[in-house]
Amino acid sequence: MEIIPIRTRKKDDLALLLLADEQESMIDRYLARGEMFAMKDGEKTLAVIVVTDEGGGTLEIKNLAVSPDAQKRGYGRAMIDFVERYYAGRYHTLLVGTGDSPLTVPFYEKCGFVRSHVVRNFFADNYDHPIVEDGVLLRDMVYLKKCI
Repeated sequence: MEIIPIRTRKKDDLALLLLADEQESMIDRYLARGEMFAMKDGEKTLAVIVVTDEGGGTLEIKNLAVSPDAQKRGYGRAMIDFVERYYAGRYHTLLVGTGDSPLTVPFYEKCGFVRSHVVRNFFADNYDHPIVEDGVLLRDMVYLKKCI
């Protein structure tokens, strides 16, 4: 397995990106300006991550997705660890915004992130349909941060 930068044809992994952000128009808002990396096992993509430079030494994870048949094996954490190493010395803060879900928030907290702030009604204001995760209707975007 290897983690490689994806500089062209980022939408080749659209099905995987849609696992983490289920509206393509929202993905389009950050994909072109973000740096994308993929964990590959031969030709198979196991995981992807997209990060953006938010200025002032801050990066934001905009998308982190692991293929359903590869989940629960540490690949999501490995992608975060990779980003931290890759950007070490150039950035000091890593942000991630997610719904207040019992699936995602605990994952990021286990990876060392702490709650930072909330953007009220983010999902209602920006998505064309209700976003439900693990039976929870997502309304607010919860931001978590980590020093890198």
